[in-house]
Amino acid sequence: MYNAGMDWLALLQEWLFPIAATVSITAVILLVLRRAIPDEPATRVIRQLVTVAVLLIANVALVLAMPLDSATTGQLLSLFGLVLTAIIALSSTTFVSNAMAGLMLRAVGGFHPGDFIRIGENFGRVTQKGLLHTEIQSEDRDLITLPNLFVMNQPVRVVRTSGTLISAEVSLGYDIHRRRVRELLKQAAESCELTDPFVQITELGDHSVSYRVYGFLEDVRNLVTKRTELRGRMLDRLHEDGVEIVSPNFMNQRALDPAIPVLPPIDRTGKATEPDADVDDHAEALMFDKAEVAVRLEKLRAKRSELTAELAALDATNETERARETHWRERQIEHLDDIIRTLENN
Repeated sequence: MYNAGMDWLALLQEWLFPIAATVSITAVILLVLRRAIPDEPATRVIRQLVTVAVLLIANVALVLAMPLDSATTGQLLSLFGLVLTAIIALSSTTFVSNAMAGLMLRAVGGFHPGDFIRIGENFGRVTQKGLLHTEIQSEDRDLITLPNLFVMNQPVRVVRTSGTLISAEVSLGYDIHRRRVRELLKQAAESCELTDPFVQITELGDHSVSYRVYGFLEDVRNLVTKRTELRGRMLDRLHEDGVEIVSPNFMNQRALDPAIPVLPPIDRTGKATEPDADVDDHAEALMFDKAEVAVRLEKLRAKRSELTAELAALDATNETERARETHWRERQIEHLDDIIRTLENN
């Protein structure tokens, strides 16, 4: 007697079993890979590529496991291959170019997360250095994503973490002796804690002389603040010594008594060597908050790798001492993992 229910059940088992088996095995493999490869900037690209490769292999395995005749299976595999080839062909030019540029940037190692960097017209601190793109945080706290191919084709200026020279320029009249200007500008640079200051004459104009003062800044984290502070100290020091900073056309626009100098009122409450009340020392912390987190994460991951290596190489003859040292390092690694997860989730 013909039993339609049994045929439907057999057909359902014949189709559902390979689908369920393929999905289950793929899920287990992805779960193991996610635990084996941590979700960190250094391994994130590898993790994504492995995930895509596993999904592609799972699709092929599913087609092969389905109860289809060989001709239909071959046609499905051919169609799958054509679609995959078309996708790769359409996107390979930009993808491969950016990936190769990312590998070259990693090999060169010219900059790292947290560094001040200028790429073309973009200035900020590096927050992420990926395989396909580089992300920087600007002075407006905005995030700028730049393709690595663009970074490779542009001049890259990196501020050295060991210190950099900051400078500011001012134009003064020919009636002021250059030696006097040099001493005043050097005093202004020294007053904002810049070392080894020096002054250059950059231009002899028709109506004024352009001077640029330089000073060495050791802590580059305060780069933006120190640039502003240097200009303010230059104004204060020049005005305190009676040096006018006016436009060559000033007299043509507004008639003034030549005997009256054009100077703001001198602040008698403080001296040039005292800190400026209007300079915000925490400006960089607000501008480059993500960059600071990137720097801290890199240091924490380096410390975690160091502890893991020490744990693997631990070889104490005393079992009690070995257990104590192992427990201490494991606790430290767990603590670092908690901090890293907290920073990554914020």
